[in-house]
Amino acid sequence: MSNFHRKRNILMILTIFVVLFLLFLPLEIRFHLEDNIRLFEGQEHSYSVKFPLDLYIKADRADILNINGSPVGDDEICLLGFKNDLSLRGVSRGNVNLELSLFKGLIPIKQLTVSVLPEMELVPGGHSIGIKLHEKGVLAVGYFYLKDGEKSFSPAEKAGILIEDVILKVNGITIDNIDMAAGVIKSESAKGDLKFTIKRKGEIVTVNVIPYPCPETGEKRIGLYIRDTAAGVGTLTFYNPENQFYGALGHIINDLDTNAALEINDGMIVRADIVNIKAARKGQPGEKAGIFREGKDILGSIRKNCKFGIFGELHNVGEYVTPYPDPIPLGLAFQVEPGPAELLTVVEGNKIQSFEIEIERAVNKNTPGDKGIILRIVDEELLQLTGGIVQGMSGSPIIQNGCLVGAVTHVFVNDPTRGYGIYAEWMVKETDIIPVS
Repeated sequence: MSNFHRKRNILMILTIFVVLFLLFLPLEIRFHLEDNIRLFEGQEHSYSVKFPLDLYIKADRADILNINGSPVGDDEICLLGFKNDLSLRGVSRGNVNLELSLFKGLIPIKQLTVSVLPEMELVPGGHSIGIKLHEKGVLAVGYFYLKDGEKSFSPAEKAGILIEDVILKVNGITIDNIDMAAGVIKSESAKGDLKFTIKRKGEIVTVNVIPYPCPETGEKRIGLYIRDTAAGVGTLTFYNPENQFYGALGHIINDLDTNAALEINDGMIVRADIVNIKAARKGQPGEKAGIFREGKDILGSIRKNCKFGIFGELHNVGEYVTPYPDPIPLGLAFQVEPGPAELLTVVEGNKIQSFEIEIERAVNKNTPGDKGIILRIVDEELLQLTGGIVQGMSGSPIIQNGCLVGAVTHVFVNDPTRGYGIYAEWMVKETDIIPVS
């Protein structure tokens, strides 16, 4: 091979190497740095950036951030030596955009946003709560049809009662629950027509229903399926004593029949005492059984029902036993790491207890969702009592390194000792306490 061809081949190899080098350099940065980074005021966090060249960093705002111990201005370009990690420290609240480049801006590598948030402390929950979708009454959920010759009809539907109407009174008698509603409707139907007082989309309306004799039994019926407005038992995740906001559950409440998100206009949470636990087994989810204690202790409104949980104002907490009676720092998603942590929940009465768990994985730290944490119950006492994660435990706060970092949301049906959790950061943002970056 001639020297010319040898030199040409060497030049081609070097050219390919340089092109590939420049193409893959940004991947190293993107692997270690997210597009959005969040810090609290005064908080510092370092990122290991294994980069073979010097990086230059330019910010579009001053006085928000320190980089590697030095303030960064909006008219300066900072040098990050190839042997140095990238250390960011929040100085004051706000968002700053950073541009990373080679050769002092000649080759842009990455753009990212750093949000500096106000420091936040919250009281961890763990309280068992009863969730009522409406403060009073029962919910109309369907019709059943009575035979009238060759025709079938529902007296309630014919009279104008709609699905999702909340029945508050029948003939002036206040309805508190489904058993009471069934008894009142049966006894009053025997006397004659019924006057229903109904809440419909926030308005009070009156509907007169003419009961019709059932061909099989002869008893008068109105042709309506109803159910309690209670959605069951869950767990309070946190509350803020200063502005009375709370967050609970960590996941959305869906309608059992349609699987769509329930619209909650006047829902409430009340204290629930745990009286029994059905232990979980492989393929068989367990459950907490609780008694609602309306008018006592925990009492709050439900203002939002979304994929991150339920949220509202907490009017009264009452006295309770808990290992964390005082506020603790909120931990951001990036602070959560595999390793030991603790879970707060109630397994008997209303006493909040701490149980050991292991965070196995922390993923999707920059993607809001209800399945960012994968956890395992390792506490032998809790495993004996519950078999792992059971229904009613959703919202149980997760604490790691002294910070509120998440809440339990789902169980692995085939392994109830394991489940998912949501980052507390995403729940807190739904209360509008801290801004969304």
